[in-house]
Amino acid sequence: MTRWFGPGEPDSVVVADLDLRVGGRYHIGFTTQDGERHDVSGIYEVVEPPHRLVFSWAWKSTPERVSRVAVDLVAARGGTDLTFLHERFHDQEARDNHQRGWLPTFDKLAQFLGA
Repeated sequence: MTRWFGPGEPDSVVVADLDLRVGGRYHIGFTTQDGERHDVSGIYEVVEPPHRLVFSWAWKSTPERVSRVAVDLVAARGGTDLTFLHERFHDQEARDNHQRGWLPTFDKLAQFLGA
């Protein structure tokens, strides 16, 4: 995770504390390309290895704005299909900002998996 997470450069994660079980907490801190530090945390709601992961998502700067992330993995010919849903945003601007962050994160993940 430290190699691909976040919209910044590879290895931009400075904290990755994960307690990957239902009710477990996580905290991820990373820097963006402009050098800003961002911290997000939440609680794992569903953990069904190796197919499903659902967790709350709240930024340290706006802890009252809790959204939800669901990741589903399904075996497919030649690999795995990933379905990603981030929902329950405070407003449209928050949704759009998260989209701008997730897209480069997925690019980094693709590069990491291809390495």
